[in-house]
Amino acid sequence: MSRPALDTVTSPSAADIIETDLPSRLDRLPWGRFHTLIVAALGVTWLLDGLEVTLAGAVAGALKASPVLRFSNADIGFASSAYIAGAVLGALGFGWLTDRLGRRKLFFITLSLYLAATAATSLSWNLASFALFRFLTGAGIGGEYAAINSTIQEFTPARVRGWTDLGINGTFWVGAALGAGGSLVLLDPRLFPGDLGWRACFFIGAALAFVIVFMRMWVPESPRWLLTHNQPHTAREIVEAIEARFHRAGRAPTAEAVRTLRLAKRTHTPLREVFHALFVLHRRRSLVGLSLMTAQAFFYNAIFFTYALVLTEFYHVPGAHVGWYLLPFALGNFLGPLVLGRAFDTLGRRTMIAFTYAISGVLLIGSGYLFERQWLDVVQQTAAWMVIFFFASAAASSAYLTVSESFPLEIRALAIAIFYALGTGIGGVAGPALFGYLIDTHERSAVFEGYLVGSGLMLAAALVAAIWGVDAERKSLEHVALPLSALRDEE
Repeated sequence: MSRPALDTVTSPSAADIIETDLPSRLDRLPWGRFHTLIVAALGVTWLLDGLEVTLAGAVAGALKASPVLRFSNADIGFASSAYIAGAVLGALGFGWLTDRLGRRKLFFITLSLYLAATAATSLSWNLASFALFRFLTGAGIGGEYAAINSTIQEFTPARVRGWTDLGINGTFWVGAALGAGGSLVLLDPRLFPGDLGWRACFFIGAALAFVIVFMRMWVPESPRWLLTHNQPHTAREIVEAIEARFHRAGRAPTAEAVRTLRLAKRTHTPLREVFHALFVLHRRRSLVGLSLMTAQAFFYNAIFFTYALVLTEFYHVPGAHVGWYLLPFALGNFLGPLVLGRAFDTLGRRTMIAFTYAISGVLLIGSGYLFERQWLDVVQQTAAWMVIFFFASAAASSAYLTVSESFPLEIRALAIAIFYALGTGIGGVAGPALFGYLIDTHERSAVFEGYLVGSGLMLAAALVAAIWGVDAERKSLEHVALPLSALRDEE
């Protein structure tokens, strides 16, 4: 049933005003096929990142044995850091464009860049070319994070936003499992001899991206973005079309009250206002976001990018068999956000974020000590990592959830990009290179010291979240952070 159109433009005195109830109407929708399709078409970004990260680790042995490349452990760490550096710069550039030009335009651009770059990686002929193509692949993925996270959250009803976001982030590990399984086949020298196997691995992502391009054709622009860029009528048409889908399926909105929002008309947000909002108006939230992103980036990238190196160096696992150990690791990571995700909407963001970060740090200290004392065999080591990252996966996912819902609508994509870039730049770029160096020492004690650094960062982030975290559970995005263009009653 259609509703009266409130998103009209009036002109009191000096400024035009958009009065709308569209965000509230989106939050009142029940979960339906529309939301599932949005998640499938856009959330696959995490799957692609998981695929790329896993392939980088799984093919490490093949890259070292390659008669053309002959990489060292340090070379592999450098290439991994190039991927993360690309993701950092891609997130910043594409994040700004996402807020400026729209969500829909950018998630096509970033996906196309990823497709071309990951295919080009298979044609690498030396370290410089491999690192360049990995850099460009990372740029596409980093841009995807900004465009995709903002789009999905702006369509998702507030009451399930936490669980949905964590569940989507967990699909990173579906990609990881896909990469691990693919590597077991493609790195088998009996099937793909010589340099062919690792090159074929990188075509998996390109093939998936090609299919995803067509899946995204039907995804509309975010009505919330349109409202903040003076396109209320287009926004209303999209929301009414979505409501009509539910009406045809016999699904009624929830009984939540419809709230009206008044916005000053604008076409873009100046950068000075962006940085004022991030580092003055919401500086405490910025500290929380930076702490969470930095800790999880170091924790994950340092360990996961060098996962295969630990297996081959200290447990003497053949490079072609690394995938068998990645599969159970990926399973634990995938189950964590799914099992724990609903608690982020019920027990609350602050409680669950602090808990998952703290328990991850404590467990890594314990398993790292056992590793250093050589009390774990390769199966026990894998089981320990499964348990640790069951919690760490939910923690890392909650970092993206936090930075994407804590800031005003006009700057959400850029906020995601900035904190992803800062956190990943500080914790992620240095992590793989550092651990590559530590593993090259062939000393377990040196690697354990690296684990202690990662654990310390997670424990510090848990404390920051417990004290200053935002209680955003079951609240609309506009309630968690008032849009910069919003007008109060007195205005």
